[in-house]
Amino acid sequence: MMSLSHPNCIRHSSLPISVALPKSKSELLTETDATILYFQETKERIKKMFDKSELSVSAYDTAWVAMVSSPNSRQAPCFPECVNWLLDNQLSDGSWGLPPHHPLLVKDALSSTLACLLALKRWRLGEQQMTKGLQFIESNFTSINDEELHTPIGFNIIFPGMIETAIDMNLNVPLRSEDINVMLHNRDLELRRNKLEGREAYLAYVSEGMGKLQDWEMVMKYQRKNGSLFNSPSTTAAAFSHLGNAGCFHYINSLVAKFGNAVPTVYPSDKYVLLCMIESLERLGIDRHFSKKIRDLLEESYRCWLLGDEEIFSDADTCAMAFRILRVHGYEVSSDPLTQYAEHHFSHSFGGHLKDFSTALELFKASQFVIFPEESGLEKQMSWTNQFLKQEFSNGTTCADRFSKYFSIEVHDTLKFPFHANVERLAHRRNIEHHHVDKTRIFKTSYCFSNISNADFLQLAVEDFNSCQSIHREELKHLERWVVESKLDRLKFARQKTAYCYFSAAGTSFSPELSDARISWAKNSVLTTVVDDFFDIGGSEEELANLVHLLEKWDANGSPHYCSEQVEIIFSALRSTICEIGDKTLAWQGRSVTRHVIEIWLDLLKSMLREAKWARNKVVPTFDEYMENGYVSMALGPIVLPAVYLIGPKISEEVVRSPEFHNLFKLMSICGRLINDTRTCKRESEAGKLNSVLLHMIHSGSGTTEEEAVEKIRGLIVDGRRELLRLVLQEKDSVVPRACKNLFWKMVQVLHLFYMDGDGFSSPDMMLNAVNDLLREPISL
Repeated sequence: MMSLSHPNCIRHSSLPISVALPKSKSELLTETDATILYFQETKERIKKMFDKSELSVSAYDTAWVAMVSSPNSRQAPCFPECVNWLLDNQLSDGSWGLPPHHPLLVKDALSSTLACLLALKRWRLGEQQMTKGLQFIESNFTSINDEELHTPIGFNIIFPGMIETAIDMNLNVPLRSEDINVMLHNRDLELRRNKLEGREAYLAYVSEGMGKLQDWEMVMKYQRKNGSLFNSPSTTAAAFSHLGNAGCFHYINSLVAKFGNAVPTVYPSDKYVLLCMIESLERLGIDRHFSKKIRDLLEESYRCWLLGDEEIFSDADTCAMAFRILRVHGYEVSSDPLTQYAEHHFSHSFGGHLKDFSTALELFKASQFVIFPEESGLEKQMSWTNQFLKQEFSNGTTCADRFSKYFSIEVHDTLKFPFHANVERLAHRRNIEHHHVDKTRIFKTSYCFSNISNADFLQLAVEDFNSCQSIHREELKHLERWVVESKLDRLKFARQKTAYCYFSAAGTSFSPELSDARISWAKNSVLTTVVDDFFDIGGSEEELANLVHLLEKWDANGSPHYCSEQVEIIFSALRSTICEIGDKTLAWQGRSVTRHVIEIWLDLLKSMLREAKWARNKVVPTFDEYMENGYVSMALGPIVLPAVYLIGPKISEEVVRSPEFHNLFKLMSICGRLINDTRTCKRESEAGKLNSVLLHMIHSGSGTTEEEAVEKIRGLIVDGRRELLRLVLQEKDSVVPRACKNLFWKMVQVLHLFYMDGDGFSSPDMMLNAVNDLLREPISL
């Protein structure tokens, strides 16, 4: 359900987080109780937003509807209530439009004001309002040539066209004739240029500014099933005034009946708004609080997708967003509708004509989910979006074209952190810090949705992030104590990266109830780092064999033989951690998984021992031999696989032993191994260690350069990553619960971040900043 908000589109109903409760309540509630109460109240307000979308009133479009004459008499308005709205809603400065005017939206105010003046002049009403409106136009007229101001869609055609109409109506426009002639001349040049370039759809969209110059029969090719032209009240009203088309009248009449005395600038837009709402909640990290509401919306969106709903498929932004969100949530949706937005088609749309960054950004996001083999052609067709955004962003044009700096930040973040490198909780923090509660948007006039740009979203997200972070800080302290108590800090050969290890856990499974999964993930991450260093540099041949033997024998309560203190420290920490995970998974799964966790660790140690023997004996394996062993020695198994048991769904032995589960693990680990190798190949080559890049060079012949080998490996990463994402998103015939599959993908996201600027362990600044953002610095807005 859609409703109009009037006169302001944003209702600041939320209170600051630090608001003081009335004395009568503050005496009864502790600070914690008050925070919980506020949290719940905010959630309830947001839940109500799912029931309807609120769109701002458009003075511009209401004016064009007000100009429609009655079928019974051309001397009377068909919609007098719209005329009365214009009389009652002039702003104090003489203009019409969204109050207050953004400083960069003067052209928008000029366009809306002139349209309202034409409507009042048409019906010979509002002499006083017309005088004030003309004064506003006169005092702000020089702004039409200011290129620093935002220019609404079609302004350079529509505004001169309305000036021409005003003169024909004997409206005393306070402008010099030479200024008017320049405007009209420039309008004619732009019309000719657009016609030569085949911008037919764009010219149809701005029809109200063309009058008798328009081919109105051509315009009607774009009429939709609901009777509208482009879901635009202004275009549709102008078309009806020229042609008397019954479908156009039905659309306008239904709009006025629905909204009363004023109309929005685009309708319908409910599906777009509600999809944006899901997107906003997910980007801010608070979607889990509204899972049922979101699930209901997704089901409805999927139903509409299957029915070929015009509201979804006739708009590039809505289509791209619906495709992406539905695919992310496991719905089977075809990518075929996106083919209409290949570069050639886009360049001939009004979005392409206007270099619409919003549409290009939505299409770029959608292109990251074109992942099936049969979609390879479309993937190439959509690659233009990446280059388009990079080129335009590097030119600095996004800030000028989109008056909000927040959009430029979103473009930057999306390009720097694509989906495969976007660690969830860090993304939430960036989005919270860059969230703007007044996301005014522009078509032919400015508009906004309170469901999308809402202060309650921001308040809840800040509270949620800081609350989770306080839990994470306590867990990190527990982990640091465990390292000392386990004597792992005494192993001088081992890297001490406890905070980094916990970061990867909190960055992927941040919800308070997932503490067991985080602790398991983090402890095993610490241990894999220690074991990796032990097999690389810290342990002798005897010690390595002793550690493997101890795990094979597995005496959880006995007094095993240790050949050194180092082995004793490592095995004792391993044994206690495995037993702890076994106890915790018993509560989550209702069965013991200790034996499986031992098996996971044993596989890792044996693979590391094999690599140690290769190095000691100077064995050069084939590329396939290296990868078959290397995906295990990447050491992701002990981190991810036990955590799968601790995130909620019950997962049987049959599922864990299934080909699907193994493929998820193998693809994740192969991606990790190859990412690691491309970033560390120089260092490892100097140290005499083998990796996939060096092996590719060796086995491909002497002519292969390191750069060529790295490029080849990167191609394998892309292929593996795409296949992994396909498995994660696939619902049909999948036996692994989605929550479990997500962990494999989230680890790949962590790895991409970790190796974004080299090796995260050897690039302390990058990782230190990430750790601080996630674990140590609360958000303060």
